[in-house]
This record gives sequence, C-alpha cells and structure tokens, in this order.
Amino acid sequence: MKKIILALAAVCVLASFKHKEITWVAIGDSITYLNDHKNETQDRLTKGYLTQVTEKLDYIHYVNKGYNGWTSGGIAESFDKLEIPKGDVYTVFLGTNDWWQGRPIGTIDDYKNKTGNGTVNGSFRIILDKIKALNPDAKIVLMTPLQRVDFVYVLDKRNNAYGSYREKNGQTLAAVANAIAAIGKLENITVDDLYHNADFTLPKLVKYKRLKDVQSGRYVDLPYPKFIDVPFNPATDDYPYPVDAIGLTYDGLHPSDAGCAIIAKSLVKILKKL
Repeated sequence: MKKIILALAAVCVLASFKHKEITWVAIGDSITYLNDHKNETQDRLTKGYLTQVTEKLDYIHYVNKGYNGWTSGGIAESFDKLEIPKGDVYTVFLGTNDWWQGRPIGTIDDYKNKTGNGTVNGSFRIILDKIKALNPDAKIVLMTPLQRVDFVYVLDKRNNAYGSYREKNGQTLAAVANAIAAIGKLENITVDDLYHNADFTLPKLVKYKRLKDVQSGRYVDLPYPKFIDVPFNPATDDYPYPVDAIGLTYDGLHPSDAGCAIIAKSLVKILKKL
C-alpha cells in the first residue's frame, strides 16, 4: 500500500511539472519555409530547424510562416494578408534576402521613428508592431541571418548569388545582422545571433565547390575561399555542389540537416527560458 501511495505521489509531482502547450509562430524566408517543403531541396534537407526544435521541446507546436525569397519589407507590406495567427512565441528570421536585394538598412532612428517600409529598420518596426497587436503578451525572438557562400539553387542553376564575403550595394550582411541585434537590444527582445555563431563560419558551409579549371577545363573541387571568382556557367557547367560537398548548407545558403541542428540547438536554449 505504501508503494502505491508513493507511486501516485510521484505521478502527481510529474504532472505538476508538465509544460503548458505553446504555439510558436515562425516568421521567415526560405530557410523557414523549406522545413515543410523538403521536395524543393531534392530531399537534401530531411529535417529542418522547426522540426528539430519541436522534437526536443514536444510541448511546442510550430506554425510555419516562411516565404521563399521574401524580405522583411515584403513581410511588413503583406503582414495583414498572410493570416499570421496569434501565438505564444514568435521568431523572426529574416534579412538575407534584404541584403541580396540591396534594400537600405537605414538606422535605428528609422525603427524608433516609424519611418516606414523603405529600410530594413523601418520594416522590422512594422513587423514587431503587428506581432504585438496580435498578442501583447507574446514572447519574441529575433534571429539574425546566417553567413553564406556562393548560392546555386539546386532546382535551377541560373538562380545563383555570391556569398556574404563581399558587399552588395555597398552593404554587408554583417551590417544587416547588427541592425537586427540593435533592435533587439533597444526593445529588450531576445536575439539569437546566428550570424556571429562560431559554429557557422564560411569554410564550414560547404566542403567544396566543383568548378571547371580555367586552363585545363577539367572539374576541380575547391574549398572556400579558393572558389571565389572562379567562373561558373549555369548553362554548361555541372551543378557545383554534389551531395558529398554538403557541409552546414547544401547549396551555399540553405542549411543542411547539420546546419539546422545548430540553429535548433541555439533556439532550444532560448525557448526553454521563455
């Protein structure tokens, strides 16, 4: 009888520590979107960061609001049309497309003064205000964009872009990341600074890029940074990232399973504390 009472007491204690179910709304670009569209990665991605987080924290249920190729400006402009639901936690993982499309970053004053959707700072003000209107009590996490090397879309080689080792329109991707971090500091919002995560460095993103040697015409496997400025012709050249070239990304930009595991590990630490 004593054993039964102790067992029941243990069950009651465990039940009292059961986590409340949490709705996590993940706002982002293709890195978020692809979690539930793995066919668009040719199944190079099998487990995205949303899935990996919720496997670790099974009381959290995600709503994927990632949009392929979108900027913070696009999200800000269309927020009301995107049917973004009320949630307990929101993550905002944007910025890499803002950088590549050359959108002005602006200054923190654009954020403070609500100057509109013409700058990254202004766009983030719109997005955060919209989130707070949905649920003033929601927790928000800002995620800075990842570093990137040369991107080549696995389904269309003509869709390609150089990496963040170079400026675009006079701006660095680091400056975008720093602007997002500054917004978090101003608002006392948690920032998951993935750009400066020591696990995500440029040499780790792909093992090599397979390109034709300019002189011999033969394919050679070049690690970062040796492949910088080596020509790639999408009309005639093979796809430059074979499966065994996959590192923390599978195409120079989008995280692989291993890359998503690093994102998930970082995010789990934050979400446990919220």
